Amino acid sequence: MKRFATPTLSRRHLLVAGAATPFAGLVAGSANAMAPQMGLAKTAAQTVKLGGFEVTTLLAGNRTVEEPQSIFGMNVSADEFAAVSDAAHIPTTAAQFFFTPTLVNTGSELVLFDTGLSAAGITGAMAAAGYTPDQVDIVVLTHMHGDHIGGLAGDAGVTFPNARYVTGAVEFDHWAAAGNDGFDAKVAPLAEQTTMINGGDSVVSGIEAVEAFGHTPGHMAFRLDSDGQSLLIAADFANHYVWSLAYPDWEVKFDRDKAAAAATRKTLLGMLAAEKMPFIGYHMPFPALGYVEERDGGFHYVPHSYQLLMG
Repeated sequence: MKRFATPTLSRRHLLVAGAATPFAGLVAGSANAMAPQMGLAKTAAQTVKLGGFEVTTLLAGNRTVEEPQSIFGMNVSADEFAAVSDAAHIPTTAAQFFFTPTLVNTGSELVLFDTGLSAAGITGAMAAAGYTPDQVDIVVLTHMHGDHIGGLAGDAGVTFPNARYVTGAVEFDHWAAAGNDGFDAKVAPLAEQTTMINGGDSVVSGIEAVEAFGHTPGHMAFRLDSDGQSLLIAADFANHYVWSLAYPDWEVKFDRDKAAAAATRKTLLGMLAAEKMPFIGYHMPFPALGYVEERDGGFHYVPHSYQLLMG
């Protein structure tokens, strides 16, 4: 009987065989359906350490807005707007808007800065961070635009049942006399639970109000100081990391007093750059935390990476 030698497979043969059937393993499991696409996240949370504080930015919503030069850079030519946008690798046809309240856990108080567009948005983002609305001790309103007060109440009533409220006196008085539906529905009913403050006043120990007028008549920023570390909750002083922050003289549609808003931008940007202080911008790309540096006689946004994750 003729005997046949058992074939020997070399490493080269195995590699060639594997290359010939690259999807063999996938075919065997093809009965499993492909995972569905989930779409862009509408809520999220990011927590960092600032001294003894935990600071959490809450993505309470985002949306795409077309024709951004109808909002930013209204006083510059289309060519200049396009050149700046191209250099920053962003389109001129649309922009992504982010809405980012901030939660500060001081260790003794839970303080929420602004409330997003809706109760559903802010409660969803808080859930992502592991918090519930009833845990909030203080709600601070930087100003009264609808995307900052929208989450104060929803279909179920007041969103933060155990909170007291803090806002700027100038801002409150302006909107109380303005006949604004959003203010009248969401803020006015909370007047008796609201403390009015001015620049330099403290919300709690380590959180100080900073006048940042211009975007609205009484727009406020808030400086956090804990264990030698500082951070500015900057709200809407600059509403885009390129078209507003990098070009503080560019006019923004939503700034009530455009000259005052530009002056505020320059003052705060200069302070942030000089002190190398991180800041949270309500409409900056999520997680909305970054730094400002002076570059070529102007300002440049530097996103946070891990500097405040190592506490």
